[in-house]
Amino acid sequence: MTTDITAAQCRAARALLNMSQGGLAKSAGVAVKTLSDFEKGARTPRSGNLAAIKQAIEAAGIIFLAKGETTTGGLGLRLKV
Repeated sequence: MTTDITAAQCRAARALLNMSQGGLAKSAGVAVKTLSDFEKGARTPRSGNLAAIKQAIEAAGIIFLAKGETTTGGLGLRLKV
């Protein structure tokens, strides 16, 4: 599985989890500025930081969906049940 996630997926995941940028940054072990810049599209974090962000989101209960795994055929995510 790829470690790539989009800024939109990151924002949506935080919304589903009702998690602040600070909370996610702390869980992922990255700077809030790193997460904020990523979500704004200002920069892409280093691969290790991006993987840590994704892992923290998954650990909190989100499943990332690849292209073709959604009804629209695009990228997506959902809460674990």
